[in-house]
Amino acid sequence: MMTYNQTVHILLEPGLLESALAGNHPFIAKMALVLESAGFRVEYRLHGDQNRTDQTYVLSHMKPPPGSRGLIFRRVYEYPFWQIDSSASRWEWDVAKASYDPAAVSGAEAARFYSAWQKRLYGDATHNLSRDGIVYVPLQGKLQEKRSFQVCSPIEMLENCLAHDPGRRIIATIHPNENYSAREIAALDKLERDNSRLRVEAGGMIPMLQTCDYVVTQNSSVAFAGYFFGKPALLFGNIDFHHIAIKADMTYLATAFTNVAQARPNYARYLYWFWQTQSINAGRDDVHSKIAARFERFGWPM
Repeated sequence: MMTYNQTVHILLEPGLLESALAGNHPFIAKMALVLESAGFRVEYRLHGDQNRTDQTYVLSHMKPPPGSRGLIFRRVYEYPFWQIDSSASRWEWDVAKASYDPAAVSGAEAARFYSAWQKRLYGDATHNLSRDGIVYVPLQGKLQEKRSFQVCSPIEMLENCLAHDPGRRIIATIHPNENYSAREIAALDKLERDNSRLRVEAGGMIPMLQTCDYVVTQNSSVAFAGYFFGKPALLFGNIDFHHIAIKADMTYLATAFTNVAQARPNYARYLYWFWQTQSINAGRDDVHSKIAARFERFGWPM
């Protein structure tokens, strides 16, 4: 009979809790196996549950982990890639602070990986690419607010696109899951009326990535998807996949726009590095050792 020295609460949303209790979530089951093998008693709880002692370890899905013994886990944009870290903010993760060296990645292996994932995620869409003089700007929320991880507000970001790339059309898309205020919609409408090169639309990510010249965003995952279409990104906010993107600096914005229009990074090498070496691939044989290494990284007794 196993002796448990520590307890860990895994905090989940209702649907995920049901799946975990039934043993139907592969990655959570693998984390539980690693933890139990290290002497932890694993208990699944709902987010918001406070019934624990100060000695309880906590693993929270996506939401900020409570207490000094808390970690977060979440999917790294697509299955089966996951991360375990100490912050709910992706730009504070270890991968965001890591140095990326494309020369350290096997070009042949990366090319095979990239091609396979292009096909898996987008079928033949990545074979029909063009650059039609379009700047694609996927918007997120709080359009008139500059948040701590941003260099300016999203509305100001759009204004900068118009000012610093006068030769291209700007197509901005609103996020389907955001509830924009009447004030935000009015600001977008005015900007569109005042600038004939600007169009505001809803949806259409794949056609936009197929035809745009580059992506401008705060830190939308659409820019990460754009890497599979060979489209460079200009980021006005912090995020984990920034290494091959151009970062906006309000002092040198003209240079940033020039650079992103000319950027041609090796997307295959980067995505291989980002997913296969910096994330946890739940489908690989080394998944358990990589999970254990992440817990050890943050001082959990493994």
